[in-house]
Amino acid sequence: MTHTSDISRPPKTLVDALAEIGSATASAELCRMGIRDAHLRGVTSRIPGKALAGPALTLQFMPIREDQYSQTEYADPEKQLHRHVLYHAQPGDFVVVDARGDLGSGVFGEMMLTYFHGRGGAGIVIDGCIRDFPKAKDLGLGMWLKGTTPNFHTQVAIFPYAVNVPIACCDRLVMPGDIIVADDDGATVVPAQMALELLKRASEHAEWEEFSRERLAQGGDLRKYYPLTDAARPEYEEWKKKHGK
Repeated sequence: MTHTSDISRPPKTLVDALAEIGSATASAELCRMGIRDAHLRGVTSRIPGKALAGPALTLQFMPIREDQYSQTEYADPEKQLHRHVLYHAQPGDFVVVDARGDLGSGVFGEMMLTYFHGRGGAGIVIDGCIRDFPKAKDLGLGMWLKGTTPNFHTQVAIFPYAVNVPIACCDRLVMPGDIIVADDDGATVVPAQMALELLKRASEHAEWEEFSRERLAQGGDLRKYYPLTDAARPEYEEWKKKHGK
């Protein structure tokens, strides 16, 4: 089992701004920047209305093999590595889990998630399941999951193997410290080194979309206003001045 060092965290102002931008814009702008598909496919929001961003703590599961892992649920809790990823948690963090898409093992339950929430954790993205969802859903965490199950984390086919290492969550590479942007559209992974440029591009995009949305709501021509054309740009520049943009 592997347990590596803590992550680097971006400034909170950057993370909060990415949350405002949302997963769809983050995914689209990353595509234009060369990351073709940053969508963590298959996980959906189980807490509708949550829109969050935060740095990723990572947890990797592997197929269970009894010579490597034979513990029952409570035999030696500190040997259960899924606990250890939570020990790194700071306010605003996400825990992102490669659970191999397994639908029979509950990576975390209510007690573990209560601890994570108490440390200020923002959300979880799990390529798999949690258990105790009827109670866990009321904790206030964002949850992007493939499913739920009554089983505990090593009951069936997988076991926790490594913390804060590169993982393949939903067949997408997630590095420790990458930024997760997640909402009702899904979860997008933003490479940490690209976050500032993404924010700059996305902010410009969001600004002209705000103008275009107004014009379209007033019956404006879709061909002129979306995407913004050169013919509409003088009007857009006046709109920016008027609104102090």
